[in-house]
Amino acid sequence: MKRLHGLVTCCALTLFAGCTSIGPTRLKADQVDYARALGDAKKREILAAVVGLRYADAPSFLTVSQIIAAYNVDASAASTLNAGSGSVPNYASATGTLSYSNHPTFTFTPTTGEAYAQAYIRPLAPSLVLPLAEGGIPIDLLLRISAQSIGGLQNGTALGGEDSAGSPQFFQLIQALRRLQLAGELNVESRNVNNEQHVYLVLGTATTTGEANAVPDLMLVRKLLHLKGNAGTFEIVYGQSSRGGDQIAILTRSVLGILTDLGAQVRVPHDTIDDGSTKPTVALVGGETRPTVVVQNGDKPPADAYVAVRYGATTYWVERNDFDSKYAFTVVQNLMALAEADTASKAPVVTIPAN
Repeated sequence: MKRLHGLVTCCALTLFAGCTSIGPTRLKADQVDYARALGDAKKREILAAVVGLRYADAPSFLTVSQIIAAYNVDASAASTLNAGSGSVPNYASATGTLSYSNHPTFTFTPTTGEAYAQAYIRPLAPSLVLPLAEGGIPIDLLLRISAQSIGGLQNGTALGGEDSAGSPQFFQLIQALRRLQLAGELNVESRNVNNEQHVYLVLGTATTTGEANAVPDLMLVRKLLHLKGNAGTFEIVYGQSSRGGDQIAILTRSVLGILTDLGAQVRVPHDTIDDGSTKPTVALVGGETRPTVVVQNGDKPPADAYVAVRYGATTYWVERNDFDSKYAFTVVQNLMALAEADTASKAPVVTIPAN
């Protein structure tokens, strides 16, 4: 009899014990899953904007500002124990019910009005962009993505007409800067001057035995930017061109400018160019051998594509084994995050329950 009573009690306790552990279990699983889903959604949003701008479609942006994952667990248990006598045998029974439901709610914040202009239309400040190079991002990739001109040397542009491919000297410059960065001969410094953030490019900072190998690149950079030969620190200023000497003028792009430029490099079906839906793909100059982000197109993407979107009758995607394109895509995503940082609370909110 005691054994039967113990069995019933054990069943009931097991039922309720399973309920008490659901919170920590779901947290461990859902935190990573939602983070990955947000990252994948952002990549698709960026690629959709790039491809859309290739066809002159204005993009819209939604930020997932809140996720509420609500879990409901209801459990009940009952037991019956009968001590029979005579011809009625002893018996025990246990019943239980367990119900589980998950009702996640996503809150989207559309970026509109002043917030849209601030984040996507206005050029990025050099003081926001250049410090990323000090964090390890290749400076040639960073400037190729975010700068329209450096010291008057023009980068490629989507609507530049005959000069859309840019100046070969621009690409010579950023390649030389990258070699100096790898040699430890280039640093980016941020300084606070009169409560204003200023950014400086410091050249010739290494003291290694390989310093002499960097001399040709140092001379090339100074020549292309008309810098003082005896100076090592140069202030980065915003503008089309500077007086040279101890300043370097950088005309930065807006986020929309960055996405438009990436779109101009995307290869599209020839019939969309022939019928006037879009312009021809921007050519490569200055030793560049590939677009910043290589976007493939076709009827169906591979199952393991890094990111893929459908536009019209064509699917566009980035290959998962294309590291350079994926890294450039990540840099663009970081630049967008910096641009969006101060606009999160300036737009209306749309909340959508996902049942």
